[in-house]
Amino acid sequence: MASGWLILILGCFGQLSAMNVSIPSEELELQDRLLRVLARLRLEEQFNTLLIYGNECIFHSLLRHLVIPTVVVTSGSTDFDWNFSSSTLILSCAPEADREENPVTLMKLQRTRRLISLQNAVSTCESICHQYSLKEQHNVAIIKTNFDQSDIIYSCRFFQRPNHQEVHFFADQPIYIENFRNMHGAEIRTIPDYLTPRTMMYRDKKSGESRIMGYLANVLNTYAEKVNAKVRIENATKLGVKKASVGEILRGAQEELLDIGTALASSLQVKNMSFITYPYILTGYCLMIPVPAKLPYNQVYSMIVDTVVLSIIFALFCIFSLLIVYTQNLSWRNLTLANILLNDKSLRGLLGQSFPFPPNPSKHLKLIIFILCFASVMITTMYESYLQAYFTQPPSEPYIRSFRDIANFSIKVALSRIEANVLTSVNSTHFREISKDHLLILENWPEYLILRDSFNTSFIFPVSVDRWDCYEAQQKLFSEPAFYLSDLCFNKLMFFSLPVRKYLPHRHLFEDHMMRQHEFGLVAFWKTRSFYDMVQLGLASIRDYSQKRQTDGSLLLDDISWILKLYSMAIGISICCFILEISGCIKLWERLWRCQRLRRAQ
Repeated sequence: MASGWLILILGCFGQLSAMNVSIPSEELELQDRLLRVLARLRLEEQFNTLLIYGNECIFHSLLRHLVIPTVVVTSGSTDFDWNFSSSTLILSCAPEADREENPVTLMKLQRTRRLISLQNAVSTCESICHQYSLKEQHNVAIIKTNFDQSDIIYSCRFFQRPNHQEVHFFADQPIYIENFRNMHGAEIRTIPDYLTPRTMMYRDKKSGESRIMGYLANVLNTYAEKVNAKVRIENATKLGVKKASVGEILRGAQEELLDIGTALASSLQVKNMSFITYPYILTGYCLMIPVPAKLPYNQVYSMIVDTVVLSIIFALFCIFSLLIVYTQNLSWRNLTLANILLNDKSLRGLLGQSFPFPPNPSKHLKLIIFILCFASVMITTMYESYLQAYFTQPPSEPYIRSFRDIANFSIKVALSRIEANVLTSVNSTHFREISKDHLLILENWPEYLILRDSFNTSFIFPVSVDRWDCYEAQQKLFSEPAFYLSDLCFNKLMFFSLPVRKYLPHRHLFEDHMMRQHEFGLVAFWKTRSFYDMVQLGLASIRDYSQKRQTDGSLLLDDISWILKLYSMAIGISICCFILEISGCIKLWERLWRCQRLRRAQ
């Protein structure tokens, strides 16, 4: 049995020896050099998957020596989406072997390094690098058939002339470089939406050119400085409009009319994430509600009166009346409904007024009078404190607590047609809770922004939390805040991203730069400076838009109108009772009542 396995192993070695003998020594040398190239590339940047495009070539002869997963695409295009999370190296048997048409795979492998085998002298390195640059694939290197003798690799250089560089394999030079770390003054096309304070236009005094600033525009400006590029502001007429909105800038990115849009598209608007960057801002989308007006002074008296407290005071009044009636004669003989409800001592005592004290009172009556006086001090002090506090700072009218509460107020929610369409498309439940009668939808987007920036307290406005920060800074200059940010949010977790061209080759560098600005706190700093930048450019004023309450030095007659009305009513009732008592009507009613009782008793 052991001899049989030995014969089988020797036979396998014989076949391998025969195969090696059949391969020319030049090809073996080229294979050895290519394996060294792959080893060096793996040291420079780790990869764990190989993708080979094209028919049989020298790369296919390496398959039996490779120890990493390899995918061979002889047709030049994959039928599946390349969703592997692994890093990949692409080997092409010829410049025209890579005919990838799958958009998902193209985007996934756009930045992947490519090594091309040039087997004929028809194509030149110049034309090959230009051809791949048209497809916006710039990590390209080329080897020729005499690579085993020359050890020269031709690496494409996008911003250089000529557009390729000879790199000796044994020289200390990188084969692949990040071409877009220095763009040599190339232009980055953008179209701003000019929404303050994100993007604001101004004219540079030195150069006379139009420039943009703001906490969104600054990210693009600093990125252009970092990669040695220039921001070119395209005219909105390129999109067929006078002033571009977010939706139109998104359309411009999809049609490749711009590289990076200076606008913010929300996660509610965009379904295809290929045309937006990594989220720039994480924020909420809530309602900006006018601060409720202060109650007029004539309603303060009714505010300090609580039904429960009045019930407790009335119960104390009845208890004190009962105790006073009983302790005067230690008997219930004088206990009547009139002596309880119209007890002069108890009523005047609770109101903090003086009342006649009976001569030679008992200890029990003294104790009751003492408790009554203590209760009057507590009640009058409490109400006086409430009254003075509310006169100093009157309470506000009711706040809006839910979306359904909007229907109970004479105020409407003003929003643009774009926002209404987005909220309708995502089937927002909160938006459906607002009745149509309390909605004001403005077709013109700039008109809506002017209305919101004017702090018109006749409307409620939806606003993102990052935009509210600017409004809040502006309201610090007001005598009183005009609006407050409520907890009524259509979406508390919403991403805002920049529109970007789908196959932008330096997209990863821009996203890395954007996240670094957040990490260093520059975005937060720019946002805090937004309002002052607007004032500097004349886009905002320090005018007080709040409706300051006119206060006089003293109370007016209208402020105590309720007190006067109640006082007049009480005086009228007292006069009527006095007239009835003088005219003897009460005694007459008492006689009639006694006669009726006698008749019933008989």
